[in-house]
Amino acid sequence: MQIDVFTLLPHAFSWLTEQRPLAAVLGSELELRFLTYRDYTPLSGGQVDDEPYGGGAGMVLRVDVVCAALEAVYGDAEGRRVIAFSPQGRQLDQGLVDELAEEDALTLLSARFEGFDERIIEHVATDAVSIGPYVLSGGELPAMVLLDAIARRLPGAIREESGAVESFSEALEGGFEFPHYTRPAEFRGWRVPDVLLSGNHALIEGWRLERSRERSLS
Repeated sequence: MQIDVFTLLPHAFSWLTEQRPLAAVLGSELELRFLTYRDYTPLSGGQVDDEPYGGGAGMVLRVDVVCAALEAVYGDAEGRRVIAFSPQGRQLDQGLVDELAEEDALTLLSARFEGFDERIIEHVATDAVSIGPYVLSGGELPAMVLLDAIARRLPGAIREESGAVESFSEALEGGFEFPHYTRPAEFRGWRVPDVLLSGNHALIEGWRLERSRERSLS
């Protein structure tokens, strides 16, 4: 899989690439590039944003800058999914993660402060995606969330022999994962459920499935 991230802060992602799951798949299952709009802007002085029409606080990432960057890198990006992060976008859930993880290539557009010129959302991006109905200072955090979630779906990202298997989407077709407990079996009067101490794997599997259902439906 190949993913490009267009951003004003490419250095913000450095820690993410050094940790699992990304570190486990980079160079094998995942080719990842961080590209800055300033390298492709047609404006002088590295300008990439501007004041919004009608006034107001903050700066807005310009549509001509984003288009110039995409055209410089791809020429024609037809057929490639281009994701812009917006609080008004489609809510990111495991179903969308699984859908995007099936793509051969993705482009993620990140903005700062007041966000994108609306024409980027309407005409340039193929998808608008939200990680929640709130406002952040930039699209770097949403991009990191999506990168981490997609990387977990790639072969080799999670080591089954360590017990760190992907269970969120497998537990109940995209439902919430069952609760986990570890030693000690009792602490301050808080006991681990007896079924988990029984050694009966069939009962344990049934218990976990039921807890997953309860969490998913609540």
